[in-house]
Amino acid sequence: MAAIISCNCYSSLAASKWVNPRIPTKGTSLLRTQKSSSWLNRQLLPKCTSQKHVQCHLQDGQKGRSFSLKECAVSIVLAAGLITGMPSLDWSPNAYAASPALPDLSVLISGPPIKDPGVLLRNALPINNKAVREVQKPLEDITESLKIAGVKALDSVERNVRQASRALKQGKTLIISGLAETKKDHGVELLDKLEVGMDELQQIVEDRDRDAVAPKQKELLQYVGDVEEDMVDGFPYEVPEEYRSLPLLKGRAAVDMKVKVKDNPNLEECVFHIVLDGYNAPVTAGNFVDLVQRRFYDGMEIQRADGFVVQTGDPEGPAQGFIDPSTEKTRTIPLEIMVNGEKAPFYGATLEELGLYKAQTKLPFNAFGTMAMARDEFENDSASSQVFWLLKESELTPSNANILDGRYAVFGYVTENQDFLADLKVGDVIESIQVVSGLDNLVNPSYKIAG
Repeated sequence: MAAIISCNCYSSLAASKWVNPRIPTKGTSLLRTQKSSSWLNRQLLPKCTSQKHVQCHLQDGQKGRSFSLKECAVSIVLAAGLITGMPSLDWSPNAYAASPALPDLSVLISGPPIKDPGVLLRNALPINNKAVREVQKPLEDITESLKIAGVKALDSVERNVRQASRALKQGKTLIISGLAETKKDHGVELLDKLEVGMDELQQIVEDRDRDAVAPKQKELLQYVGDVEEDMVDGFPYEVPEEYRSLPLLKGRAAVDMKVKVKDNPNLEECVFHIVLDGYNAPVTAGNFVDLVQRRFYDGMEIQRADGFVVQTGDPEGPAQGFIDPSTEKTRTIPLEIMVNGEKAPFYGATLEELGLYKAQTKLPFNAFGTMAMARDEFENDSASSQVFWLLKESELTPSNANILDGRYAVFGYVTENQDFLADLKVGDVIESIQVVSGLDNLVNPSYKIAG
């Protein structure tokens, strides 16, 4: 009988070396799947293998290093390969004749992108409180400190902890003043827990217990993220009138996606935890949560897994999206992109079409397991039910040098067990997707309407 590996149970056996996914070739797309598409036979390249229980993870060969001009040039070449090799991304010869075909070089040399989904989600919250960010940053920097070998890493961790503790003591009053009035008591309670946790982490460092650092860091960053969410007072903007009747996620929600893995002796099933960001993509995230509540994805197979993305959401039959029973027509949603510095998302147009070539997206395609909507090649507002998760290494296409940023609507990130996405293949079955938090943030839920 095959050994069953839960995604939460690991051993000390080493996983096999991560293999870079191939650059997509002609015929692959992030569009809604076509029933006869040839990509269904493609293989998923990255694999983690062993005989029994194994800790599967992706190895990041040279994390934390800065980009040289030579490497940036390589990134440009790779980006060009993506463009010329993926006509389905709407890079026609005459599409944007007045604009440069490649991103500005200054973007490419701006440094390595943030890849941690937790950091990306915290940074994407609609808040402006410098004091809490000054607590957040040194706690996040502990991840880099732990890359130092052995107990020497603890000296760097100790500096991070002291910086965070000092920032919390000096900025606590300003942090509390930034809490939404209706959430203030909860936020203060979290800050008290954060202070206690800081002292506990300091003791862990003094005891030279390296293995206990990362779990405590995760706990403290959860407190920080929750405090930051308590600073959001209601929903920060109005969705355009033409979309207000659609299901909208006005806040955040989390789902657990349980996948049954076939023909893999090392992995039988896995649960992926996904955080959906309705602050920056209320229409897109709301559409997905509504479909989850309809159990639309339950029992559906993974329909694409080629080492670049994992994709699903194409229902059986001729339809390529969700057929709304009340209209008997495919329900579609607009392209929805939130940009740093803007108060509300842009709808119905790519950033190139808007002339925003250097704009920074709030939810970039940086993290392994970035979740976005698939759509038709030449129709921005054609997304319905098909979704994909990105698997590539973000150093190859840094934030906003990535040709996907600003063209496809990101609405969430896999935050737990994302490495196991690389083990999924066409034919694996989504047993269930369940909303585990944030369902009360969904407005206009169509799943409650009879029919």
